[in-house]
Amino acid sequence: MAQVRAVVFDLGRVLVTFDYSILIGRLLPRMRVDMGHARHLLEKTPLLHQYESGMVSTDDFFEQVRGATGFAGDIEEFRQSFVGMFGEIPDMVALHAELRRMGVPTYVMSNTNELAIDQIRRQFTFFSNFDGYALSCDPDVKALKPASRIYEKIEKLSGLTGDALFYFDDAPENVEAARARQWQAIVHESEPVSRAALVRAGVLP
Repeated sequence: MAQVRAVVFDLGRVLVTFDYSILIGRLLPRMRVDMGHARHLLEKTPLLHQYESGMVSTDDFFEQVRGATGFAGDIEEFRQSFVGMFGEIPDMVALHAELRRMGVPTYVMSNTNELAIDQIRRQFTFFSNFDGYALSCDPDVKALKPASRIYEKIEKLSGLTGDALFYFDDAPENVEAARARQWQAIVHESEPVSRAALVRAGVLP
């Protein structure tokens, strides 16, 4: 295998936790539907995937949620409801910081959306300390992992291909897509497991 020259991190469940039930709980008193209906809308219908793949704008996403639930607030109240639904995963954030101190280029590749990323940028200082970002909602991506376009953006940003890239993701299908491009990739389970993989790959001593 080639020497790893950059490390790519998934975001959700690797660097941050997220819980849409917190968001729904904040919105629910201003909605005309129950918890089950709201959860189904945000977690089971295509709407969130359309938003995260950049096919629906933030304004359109808000209007569709408002229309389906009777949400009585404005878009700013909706935006503020995202506060608190994310939490830092400290040992993985520390692992990323260790790689940065060693001079290893790092990237984020994530299925996400504009409202979530705006909140993450405000809440977590570590998020600004990457060399580049491939986000599903980006105008030049508009695709959810494991679609090839989002992986291609990482390759373009880094100037690297194949096993010069090392990738962590909690979703096996996303890891398989990376391996199909000859990236070195593992399913993230815990910091010790991911750290050990970086040691085996010669990235960490």
